[in-house]
This record gives sequence, C-alpha cells and structure tokens, in this order.
Amino acid sequence: MGACAFGGRQRGASLLHPGRILAASGTGPGDNPGMSAEPPTASACWYLYLLECRNGSFYAGISTDVAARFQAHLAGKGARYTRANPPVKVLAMRAYPDRAAASKAEWALKRQPRARKLAWLQAP
Repeated sequence: MGACAFGGRQRGASLLHPGRILAASGTGPGDNPGMSAEPPTASACWYLYLLECRNGSFYAGISTDVAARFQAHLAGKGARYTRANPPVKVLAMRAYPDRAAASKAEWALKRQPRARKLAWLQAP
C-alpha cells in the first residue's frame, strides 16, 4: 500500500466511510488478498480493520501494519479478546489519514450492531 491520498471530508460525512475497502474475505488466515508486503512509510496511513474470529464474532482494531497486527493476534500477542477468540481472517480494512481519524471510526464501528458491521463490509 502506498502513501495515503485523502481529499477533505465533507462536513457531516461518515467517519466509517472515508476510504474504500482494501481487502475482502479470504478462506483462511494465510489467504488475505488485500494484504501488502510493503513496509510502512514515514507518513504511513492508519487502517481500521475488521477480523472474523473462530466463534463467528467480529473484532475491530486499528494499525499502521495490518498484516503484522494480524500475525500478533494469531500468536496470542494481540488484544485480550483475540487471545480468547482467535481470529480466522481479515474481512476488510480501510485507510485513514491519521490515528485520530482511525480511532474515531473504530469507536463508531464498535458501537454498531452486527448487521451494520456487515453493511460496512459491503460499502464502497
């Protein structure tokens, strides 16, 4: 993934939909077609990602390197929730210009019911 390119967000625009989905569902932990092997740059984007866990639940988080964070979750070194409910795959991720924007979007996504999280996956 290259550098972030963001235009100004219109007033009242949703924090959950500023960028496009960068990854789609795969079949297993090693099959995440949207993952990039590029190292983060000095002006790295922050990503909001959504994981599917073994018990069928979703886990949302933010990171500048989603592939490395996913590996940390798999190794049991991620969040407490994913230690108890190991992730199966990365469902989607969206780029944000900075940590603050990604954190706000994560907070908003976590407050949504499952149906709206699924709609977030489908949104362009």
